[in-house]
Amino acid sequence: MIYFAKWKVALVLVVCLLGVAFAGPNFMNAKNAEALPDWLPHKQVSLGLDLQGGSHLLLEVDSQAVIREYLESIVDTMRIELRKARIRYSGLGVTEDGTKVTIKDSEKVDEARALLREIDPTAEATTSGDQVILTLTKQAIRDRRTSAVQQSIEIVRRRVDETGTREPTIQRQGEDRILVQLPGVDDPDRIKRLLGKTAKMSFHLVDQRNSVESAMAGRIPPGSWLLPSDDKDEQGRMYLIRKRVMVSGDTLIDSQPSYDSRTGEPVVNFRFDTAGAKRFGSATSKHVGKLFAIVLDRKVISAPVIREPILGGSGQISGSFSIQEAQDLSLLLRAGALPAPLKILEERSVGPGLGADSIAAG
Repeated sequence: MIYFAKWKVALVLVVCLLGVAFAGPNFMNAKNAEALPDWLPHKQVSLGLDLQGGSHLLLEVDSQAVIREYLESIVDTMRIELRKARIRYSGLGVTEDGTKVTIKDSEKVDEARALLREIDPTAEATTSGDQVILTLTKQAIRDRRTSAVQQSIEIVRRRVDETGTREPTIQRQGEDRILVQLPGVDDPDRIKRLLGKTAKMSFHLVDQRNSVESAMAGRIPPGSWLLPSDDKDEQGRMYLIRKRVMVSGDTLIDSQPSYDSRTGEPVVNFRFDTAGAKRFGSATSKHVGKLFAIVLDRKVISAPVIREPILGGSGQISGSFSIQEAQDLSLLLRAGALPAPLKILEERSVGPGLGADSIAAG
């Protein structure tokens, strides 16, 4: 008869009990496991895409949009600098890989070229008759595209992490593509909505000097945009807003879903950093009584009247949101804006069949 010492039997039992205790949370759903007391094991084994299934997405960064947006910012700067120098011009606009402008006074062409050359030292400034042309070099374009992809990967990672997805795979593929694998995703459509939004937010004054009807007829005044409303209660409404950005969403440091204390409707509370708070306070102080549009991805979320200066560096966005929409908007604002739109090239729902076959074989 084989004899085991009592201490050995006790040790084996303790080890078995500890094994059961640490393995137990894996037989619960995630919420119940996290609800266990802190002194009990509550961590679950993170299963990969092959073991629990999930979503597989291949995204493409629209790097051309980054280049065009940069060129449009150069055009705005050129306009300001030429006006400061009192140089008359016409035909200012964006070309395929640069910008061009026609100088009305031929004697000031060289002066304009030297002035515009300082806007972007990496660009090539040339003249053709009375035209001054700024052209981005191939290396500058390549650098901006690479930077856009790297920034996009970081923002995608932040957004996915905010949803609570465990062990996601997010990596660059090729020059301008991003591979995203999300194990155990219950709502892939929500993930696609979150990744599909650029989420660039800015604050603009509404152009109340000109008529929206006139702008809709094709007579949009210089320096203004005609943008649609994104509020479900204002479907079909258009806003004429000033292009000038009063406050940029880049200065946001926090956003949280909440409820309006008066109406009880879901809203999003946001907070600026020090620089953003100063600009927000200055903008609301100078334009009391005017409409202040909150624009997200070229759509007007809300356009409230500035009733008094807002100096605390925080505010509230309301727009007939559902609870899920308020949560998603606050998530997007916290994670930051994508430098360029993302296009979904490939989408697959992966089942846990491969892992199940491996487990069965084992």
